[in-house]
Amino acid sequence: MLRRVVITGMGVVSPVGVRLNNFWDAIKTEKCGIAEITRFDASRLPCRVAGEVKNYNGEDYFDRRTVLRTAMFSQFAMIAGKEAWEDSGLDKFKFEDPDRCGVLLGNGVGGLEIDDESHRRLIEKGPSKIPAMTIPKMICNEAAGNLSIYLGIRGSAHVIVTACASSCDAIGFAMDRIRCNRADVMLSGGAESATTEYGVGGFSQINSLSTNFNATPSRASRPFDKNRDGFVLGEGAGILVLEELEHAKRRGAKIYAELVGYGASEDAYHITAPCPDGEGGTRAIRLAIRDAGLRMTDIDYINAHGTATPTNDPIETAAIKAAFGDHAYKLAVSSTKGMTGHTLGAAGGIEAIITVLAIRDNFFPATINLDEPDPLCDLDYVPNKGRNGTINAAISMSLGFGGHNSVLAMKKYQPTI
Repeated sequence: MLRRVVITGMGVVSPVGVRLNNFWDAIKTEKCGIAEITRFDASRLPCRVAGEVKNYNGEDYFDRRTVLRTAMFSQFAMIAGKEAWEDSGLDKFKFEDPDRCGVLLGNGVGGLEIDDESHRRLIEKGPSKIPAMTIPKMICNEAAGNLSIYLGIRGSAHVIVTACASSCDAIGFAMDRIRCNRADVMLSGGAESATTEYGVGGFSQINSLSTNFNATPSRASRPFDKNRDGFVLGEGAGILVLEELEHAKRRGAKIYAELVGYGASEDAYHITAPCPDGEGGTRAIRLAIRDAGLRMTDIDYINAHGTATPTNDPIETAAIKAAFGDHAYKLAVSSTKGMTGHTLGAAGGIEAIITVLAIRDNFFPATINLDEPDPLCDLDYVPNKGRNGTINAAISMSLGFGGHNSVLAMKKYQPTI
């Protein structure tokens, strides 16, 4: 019999706020974190807006040596991971067997700003001027490695890279490690920081980013809206503490929600475009809900991938409708990327946290900037203003380049009698 997995801690770094309470207050009040890019001169780029973590200075959180030896995505993971760890109360708990606690994160591109700067030095000054820590800082696994070192976690530490589905997949794999008795506690989620000239320029070259709202940045990310024209790059980290239920109960931990299902599929269609009929997303939804032991009609809310690209939103809508049938029109569905931007490999972690808090507070977060719905997007997307409502079970969806589809299912924790 599979062991039950609950969520006992969470931490966030995001464009709308750092720390869990600040972040959730911003989401509940429809605060938009998208603004003109400040980290570099974006005047040469077709997209000049992004969801940056505001006024970020690593030395506000770490000593100078740590800042110099880590990329920004690793720093975000450490900040969010430490908050989640302390939120769970595990910072005061001693593991008798260190192998029973591990780290499993998702990341899409690694330390892009490190790659960018090191390449500049190579071209301008030659290979002898490449910084010595370039490789250790930029590779994707370093967020998990640095977080493990930072918190002294000595169990398994891995990273999953499935583009924008990375941290959703990571949470699903971490849940399975606990279910199958390979661990009692896993720190899981994702981190990303790709807001560089290289990153924004690269996504611009494949026509992924919004270009029509440079003058009004807060209006740029428009999931499911008829006038959407691409996603807006965001950054940050969302880390959750997953814990075996009896382990959590024995130490008197607070429980936010129960993580009950995970489903993943592959479109096998195109390297960047989703399959036009959404069939892969439909299968991932069905797999997650079946894995959870739930019925389709048990789901009250979906935190959608909802990137605001012309192709994603109607295809994701079709996937939801194919999976849920008539029940799709009774669900609340929202994309919170209108507020945070698209945080790539961190999106699944950040949006899983939003889904957990939505369940806890019985609150449907809004899809902001949804002023004129696309006729092909005809579900209840909670336009512009969040609202209260009963949420007993929900799913969070993440879809990634390469055809990756990933879905997590969560529900209110119900103690057994």
